[in-house]
Amino acid sequence: MNNRPLGRSGLSIAPLVLGTNVFGWNVDEKTSHAILDAFVDAGFNAIDTANSYSRWLPGHSGGESETIIGNWLKRSGKRGEVVIATKVGSDMGEGNTIRKDAILREAEASLRRLQTDRIDLYQTHFDDDVTPVEETLGAYAQLIAQGKVRAIGASNVTPERLTASLAASTKHGLPRYESLQPLYNLYNRKEFESEYEAICQREQIGVISYYGLAAGFLTGKYRSVEDTNANKARGERLKRYINPRGFKILNALDEVAERHGATNAQIALAWLIARPSITAPIASATSVTQLDEIMKAPGIKLGADDIAALDKASR
Repeated sequence: MNNRPLGRSGLSIAPLVLGTNVFGWNVDEKTSHAILDAFVDAGFNAIDTANSYSRWLPGHSGGESETIIGNWLKRSGKRGEVVIATKVGSDMGEGNTIRKDAILREAEASLRRLQTDRIDLYQTHFDDDVTPVEETLGAYAQLIAQGKVRAIGASNVTPERLTASLAASTKHGLPRYESLQPLYNLYNRKEFESEYEAICQREQIGVISYYGLAAGFLTGKYRSVEDTNANKARGERLKRYINPRGFKILNALDEVAERHGATNAQIALAWLIARPSITAPIASATSVTQLDEIMKAPGIKLGADDIAALDKASR
């Protein structure tokens, strides 16, 4: 596996990250552990979660995904083989907040659930837009000094807050965001490419994009509103892609996939992996069979004609 450096963090990750928001939601613990075993045994190493997964379910309080991963780490003994990325800032009962006291408290809770002494990549999940960036970075500095966090990243922050954070890191000698986790895929291109990509390349920030398959739309399984109704978990999110532009992208994926003897999902992920600004896309799986399919994406080498066709269809 050709691992890639994640920004200037010193961490290196394989070109595909396992998303685990489905753990404890629509994937039980036994299946989650089988997915984790298969992923790591295949040579991949980066696992992404968050303290709030899966708080949206009735009766869940958050931390369910982290708990499942922690139980797997304890059972498997594979802690040294993986890069564990989790997040803080999402609503855990008091709204989105990245105050220092909240970060320090939630870090301890995540460490307990993950049954580990360190978080490799701790990410600002959602910005609250009011906490001074110096306060947030100061909290991360304390955790890094204590050996509880190795590097930090950001996800849903505005370009202005991202650049302000980078400036504060330089001015005050604070840790800097070494990665960005943006929404980015063949359909959702505009925001990242117009507002974030240049910043990340200029500042050498790693990018681990989420929603790489656009909630499953880019697999090609959903080509009508009726098709989306069958997916109770993601049906409403899928409907936003059912339009002429979405169909144009699927047609291009169909053609490129046929040339490579691959699936649409594999090609959609391979397009992300081939993009110079992307370190690794995040993809989740609800079964080992589904995981086996997406793990083949890094082995697909798209030609210039393939990339041009996908770029044109998704522009």
